[in-house]
Amino acid sequence: MSTILINPNSTKAMTARIVQTARDAAPYQTFDGWTSHLGPASIQGPEDGAAAVPPLLRLVDDASAAGADGIIIACFDDTGLAEARARAACPVIGIGQAAYHLAALTGQRFSVVTTLGVSVPILEDNIRAEGLWHACGRVRASEVPVLALESGASDVIAAVISHCRAALSEDGVDCIILGCAGMSEVVDAVRAAIDAPIIDPVAAAAQVSAAARQFRV
Repeated sequence: MSTILINPNSTKAMTARIVQTARDAAPYQTFDGWTSHLGPASIQGPEDGAAAVPPLLRLVDDASAAGADGIIIACFDDTGLAEARARAACPVIGIGQAAYHLAALTGQRFSVVTTLGVSVPILEDNIRAEGLWHACGRVRASEVPVLALESGASDVIAAVISHCRAALSEDGVDCIILGCAGMSEVVDAVRAAIDAPIIDPVAAAAQVSAAARQFRV
């Protein structure tokens, strides 16, 4: 059975993109993407997150019952992560959590560049809950809506790059975590413009999932 990458929002194009990102990051692992068709079109803030959880957990149940090797929840807010872990019979990995720990394990201080300001308090709370606030410079909002990332438009890319540069200049950090699954669409352009490590959370979660399978965790 494959690792199931669940997109908690209902945007199929995003699912396709993040599955490809996972496959590129861990080509020795099999990934399948599931879209939460009953979820919101994007998850931007606590109300969207709350609406996404019930249909997400139904997909977690289905993936677990089908014998998935692992489950990745592809929302940087780590939506429903604790609830999913409590009910799944396989490892469940959140892309935000994977990215934070990857940065910390390599001794990097990080800042997060996310989408909208409404997500910042959620991410700050998640980082504190992981015990990694000491390693975080700042959580920055690019004010780019989640679905705008799909366009890969020059102004979208420019906004993300601008906030990455500001973080490296002002936050006392070594690397940047892109704080949205949809930023897989722009990560190559960001890396080309920024001379510092850029962590794609989907790729980070794919590699953690592959390691968990290898060690039979």
